[in-house]
Amino acid sequence: MSGQQDLAGEHCRPLRGSEHAIDPTQAAALLSSLLGWQIDETGCLQKAFGFSSYTATMLFVNMVAGLAERENHHPDLEVGYGRVIVRYSTHDVGGLSRNDFVCAAKIEALARI
Repeated sequence: MSGQQDLAGEHCRPLRGSEHAIDPTQAAALLSSLLGWQIDETGCLQKAFGFSSYTATMLFVNMVAGLAERENHHPDLEVGYGRVIVRYSTHDVGGLSRNDFVCAAKIEALARI
């Protein structure tokens, strides 16, 4: 099973406190299993997705919203015609956590549908 599939099979856990933040080495290792995702200049995990229509864009946004509710881990979304930028960080730990990468892997699975 690939790293992305492993992550997508996990569920988010409630995390609070900086001891749950992952360090840059851990982030790089997790990032290597997520095609097209990057850590931006603000330290957020992000990816831009493109779509052929507004309807497809909004369908994706709604699927991500449903996933976010199920996992109780919510991304920042930037939505425009034919594009969505998804950004994750875990505010309760003050940076990136494993939950961010778990949700990114789940979104990758959704994007293939």
